[in-house]
Amino acid sequence: MRTDRFPRTGVPRIGVPRIAALILAAGVVVVIALVAGGCEDDSSSGRDAPAGESASGLPEGDDARIERVVDGDTVVLTDDTRVRLIGVDTPETVHPSKPVECFGREASAFMGDLLPTGTDVRLVYDVERTDRYDRTLAYVYRLDDGLFVNAELLAQGYAQIATYPPNVAHVDEYRELQAQARDEQRGLWNACDPDLPPPG
Repeated sequence: MRTDRFPRTGVPRIGVPRIAALILAAGVVVVIALVAGGCEDDSSSGRDAPAGESASGLPEGDDARIERVVDGDTVVLTDDTRVRLIGVDTPETVHPSKPVECFGREASAFMGDLLPTGTDVRLVYDVERTDRYDRTLAYVYRLDDGLFVNAELLAQGYAQIATYPPNVAHVDEYRELQAQARDEQRGLWNACDPDLPPPG
């Protein structure tokens, strides 16, 4: 009579020494994997960000949250700070003494799509922190994907360059983006040209 605790399965039985050896080998593999993974984490977390850049890869600045969009180039933060995007100008929609300009509503809607209420952003500053209307002047980046909002408005043809020295950190990039948008007849360059003034 068989006295095995388990029924016959047709699978060869493995001796105890061999089982122990297999367990030991598996344990060694796990330890090596853990050590290698730990080394990778340490090297990446300990790496310093380039000067002027945060660990997220964005330029250094202040993080904030969008409350609402005023128009295509101005937003309000949850702390009621009004932020004017540096170096770009979208057609007017809310100016007290000017009519709604060509492509103004489209630019405001596009800004609303880029920065809906609750969007986390980083504000990066230039030489001057405020304008004559006491609005904060900033380059605005979306935190979730790093999108440079000022540049995106130009690239998609929703804004023109509006350069006011000494706040000119991105003027060369802006000129390239605007020239490409105009060449490709994007946005206002298609809807409003040739009524637009020459690129700034």
